[in-house]
Amino acid sequence: MGVLNALRRGFVRGADRMAEFTSKRGGRSNYRGRGAQPTGILTSSGKFIPVHAMIPQFVVPNLEGFKLKPYVSYRTPPGTEAPVTPEGLFSEVVAPHIQKDIEEGSFDMEKLEKYGFEPTQEGKLFKLYPKNFIK
Repeated sequence: MGVLNALRRGFVRGADRMAEFTSKRGGRSNYRGRGAQPTGILTSSGKFIPVHAMIPQFVVPNLEGFKLKPYVSYRTPPGTEAPVTPEGLFSEVVAPHIQKDIEEGSFDMEKLEKYGFEPTQEGKLFKLYPKNFIK
């Protein structure tokens, strides 16, 4: 009778079946991991086949001879420069070239690519419009 009472109590009081089953809720041998993306495909026979396109590749620059240290102390004073805005960047980089071309008389509205204007975003890694929202 003890087994039936234990089963009844397990069904009535039982585990919370609506909560996510994490490694803390399982036994010592249960480890599901947390959020790591798989780097391959698991077949029906249980064999794991790695896919090279799914393996992340980190591009690290060569920092040989680099003078700055990777750590910045929290005691450093805040910067005195204003944050970079698109208007400020345009007025510092592109506007002098346009002003010079207007004075020389060689400015043409049809050839704005000369100043860095890109009419289409094809082939770009991050498209500017429409904005990339996290889905």
